[in-house]
Amino acid sequence: MKVSEVKSSEIKNLDLLAKQVVEGFITGIHKSPFHGFSVEFSEHKLYNKGESTRHIDWKLFAKTEKLYTKKYEEETNLRCHIIIDNSASMNYPILKTQTIDSLNKVGFSAIAAASLMEILKRQRDAVGLSIYSDSYEYYAPEKGSDRHRNMLLHQLEQLLVSNSTSATETYQFLHEIAEKMHRRSLVFLFTDMFQTSKEDEVLFEALRHLKYNKHEVVLFHTYDGKTELDFNFDNSPKKFVDVETGEEINVFAENVQQKYSELATNYFKELKNKCLQYKIDYVPVDIHKGFNEILTSYLLQRKNFK
Repeated sequence: MKVSEVKSSEIKNLDLLAKQVVEGFITGIHKSPFHGFSVEFSEHKLYNKGESTRHIDWKLFAKTEKLYTKKYEEETNLRCHIIIDNSASMNYPILKTQTIDSLNKVGFSAIAAASLMEILKRQRDAVGLSIYSDSYEYYAPEKGSDRHRNMLLHQLEQLLVSNSTSATETYQFLHEIAEKMHRRSLVFLFTDMFQTSKEDEVLFEALRHLKYNKHEVVLFHTYDGKTELDFNFDNSPKKFVDVETGEEINVFAENVQQKYSELATNYFKELKNKCLQYKIDYVPVDIHKGFNEILTSYLLQRKNFK
């Protein structure tokens, strides 16, 4: 199937889907023995004995068996900027129709970003968005209004029907974004780390540019675990085509699977160590394993953001 054949998405209401993802995540944390931190959203606080029961959220009690009261103060606590790589490699695997159970990397990133936006909304946090491929496709600064959020959701919905065939140089756009962001923010970058012409060192220089401006940076290394890490294909002869350069190679997958998997695993380790060196949070995200790791990363970062 060609990239140009990707036309449609069965996901018609991204806002509703994001709410469902976040609700499932919150319920899971409250019901599991998750001891890393407590999740108390800015519109809720634990009920203290002796307080008025008028503002208790009984729906939340039914889900969590804990008493929470609603809070009403209007405040933005944190600024968050989400960056999404929309290059050709992020449109892998090539799918005719995207569904919640069958997503490519950019589709996964779009739903993950919408879910982050939902959780940010509950925290009264402001959010901005950047999308790039071979050009800077979209930029919106951090704001907290519903109108702004709906505008961002519309952009994310476009990614679900994207059919980008462009190569990209992530480092170039990270420098541009760093220049645009003047107030300290939490930055989430969704990318598969595939670049066509530059070494990773150049990309990390750009990430350091963001760090230099005092932003906290989380790299969500987005990949298809089955094929891009484990190289799990059936053993019929295959033609592999680089979606960004058009380069082709014919191989039996079984002949190279072990070596490929070793090299890919080592590359992941190198990325992790490099991020550690530059104090960047490295979170590898397999698109087949859901969104909980992304939402957990946000909550941990938010707790530590000073």
